[in-house]
Amino acid sequence: MASEGLRAGISEEKPWRVLEFYSGVGGMRYSLMKAEVNATVVEAFDINDVANDVYEHNFGHRPYQGNIQSLSANDLDSYKADVWLLSPPCQPYTRQGLQKGSSDARASSFLRILELIPQSLQPPVMLFVENVVGFETSDTHKIMVDMLEENNYILQEFILSPLQFGVPYSRPRYFCLAKRKPSSFRHLKFNSRLLYSPGPLQGHEDVKINPNDQSGGYCNEFIQICQPVKDFLEFKDPDKSSLDHYSVPLSLVERWGSAMDIVFPDSKRCCCFTKSYYRFVKGTGSLLATAGEVNDKKTAPLEELCLRYFTPREVANLHSFPGDFQFPPHISLRQCYALLGNSLSVGVVAPLLHYLFSDPV
Repeated sequence: MASEGLRAGISEEKPWRVLEFYSGVGGMRYSLMKAEVNATVVEAFDINDVANDVYEHNFGHRPYQGNIQSLSANDLDSYKADVWLLSPPCQPYTRQGLQKGSSDARASSFLRILELIPQSLQPPVMLFVENVVGFETSDTHKIMVDMLEENNYILQEFILSPLQFGVPYSRPRYFCLAKRKPSSFRHLKFNSRLLYSPGPLQGHEDVKINPNDQSGGYCNEFIQICQPVKDFLEFKDPDKSSLDHYSVPLSLVERWGSAMDIVFPDSKRCCCFTKSYYRFVKGTGSLLATAGEVNDKKTAPLEELCLRYFTPREVANLHSFPGDFQFPPHISLRQCYALLGNSLSVGVVAPLLHYLFSDPV
């Protein structure tokens, strides 16, 4: 159990006990492992049966599948957890959605968890919250911030993209890091600030903060440091494996070609993959041109580019999932894409968690 000193001096001796809410296919747990912090996931929670199949397949532990809203403060206290990691549903806050915020039924479970913090005999020492860009302007965000500040937490918030970490993947997301006093962050000047730079994670305090830029355009300067897309492809030599079932039908190319985001193996940026990738081609993620040498990429006829979908393994690679991550055989291709579209970027979350766990007191 956490002591009055909030585990002062024992973080190197005893693992932090972690609760993982909305665990999905395990992106948060993989991030925790990549962050190389001394922590143990004592329980994961997710209501999605298929996601739990994948989580169990990779970690040997099946998440709790009950309704989070039925949990009480006593239930959570029983885990004796020090840290709560949360990636709640994003639909109430997406720009393409109705943006109903807290009035959306899908926000209720997260609001319930927030209510339990002041009711707990052992509230978490640290919290981590991930969501879409847009959450930071929602009423749910205000409820969260007010609750945390009223209960003695200090916050640092970020909007970051994998592009800023050398991954050619445009997926800006909102992140909240919170610590309960007397714990503190390494860079105190960023308390209660929304940062658009990973500077503090890399030990730099001279970061540029642009609170008016919510478009993701601030990431353009980072594209030059990104690896090319070809470094993330599953098949280095396409002649060795059949990719016919990933090919984009010409009928779709003819109908939606002008709306497609097309990238090449040497591209250093691709668009965010959503849960509807492979079902639809417009606005769901990038398509890969596999034609080889193309004289002029801008003017080449689309039907000559041999477009295909990125494979699930390639999407997982762009999410920075480890090479041993796998889907069980019974998971369909569409389910694979849907689960990955709802997941998170390990390449971004891992350094954030490393920063969160560092210098806890």
